[in-house]
Amino acid sequence: MSSFRKALKSNQRNHQERSQPGFRKHLGFLEKKKDYKLRADNYHKKQNTLTALRKKAAEKNPDEFYYKMISTQLKDGVHMKKKKREEEVEVTEEQRKIMRTQDIKYVEMKRVAEAKKIERLKSELHLLDAEGKQKNKHTFFMDTRREVREFDLARHLNTAPELLDRVYNRPTLATLEGCSLQGATRPSELKKLARQRRHQYKILSQRVEREKRMFVVGQKIQVRKDLLDKTKKLKVKKETATTPAVYKFEAKRKR
Repeated sequence: MSSFRKALKSNQRNHQERSQPGFRKHLGFLEKKKDYKLRADNYHKKQNTLTALRKKAAEKNPDEFYYKMISTQLKDGVHMKKKKREEEVEVTEEQRKIMRTQDIKYVEMKRVAEAKKIERLKSELHLLDAEGKQKNKHTFFMDTRREVREFDLARHLNTAPELLDRVYNRPTLATLEGCSLQGATRPSELKKLARQRRHQYKILSQRVEREKRMFVVGQKIQVRKDLLDKTKKLKVKKETATTPAVYKFEAKRKR
């Protein structure tokens, strides 16, 4: 038993490496085992990379061909995709206008679909505790300080303490006693319902943001379409992530 006690790791000393003696500091940093481990791992990693590259170069097929070999070019040591020249893309101005019109119609169709989904979600949800809305205040007036100290909100509202956080559909104790669905008002059920309601509000906010982004995209496409029709223009405002560019065009008299 004594030999086992001596072999325990918890009873053994932690032998640490000695530090650099003062009279040898002029010779430089004394490398520890952890430093050697880092240096060795870095060296072996580079050696393995070189070995893999030598093997890949030795086993390379000289007849190997990829289409990117003719669609890319080497620029500053990096393979870049070649840009198509303007004469290779034969698109007339009329075709560009038609494509812009189709894009606008598609974006508008998607935006209207999102707006309908938003209206349906709003009709299903009561926007009473939505984020960003100012919370209502209910003030109770007391005659004495003793009444203020002994004030019990649940008893005053004649409801369960678990329902005090609800700003709507807060039934009284008499209603809960006569209701057959009293089990649904347990704290666990209330938390589950609150979690589901927050999830629905999150989906609603995401759809509202998506509808706003699609409206901005439609405006930007419309501006690009207008630039194809009118030549003389002056930029008034630059394009941003949330607003399209604003141009001022030369006024023409209509016949």
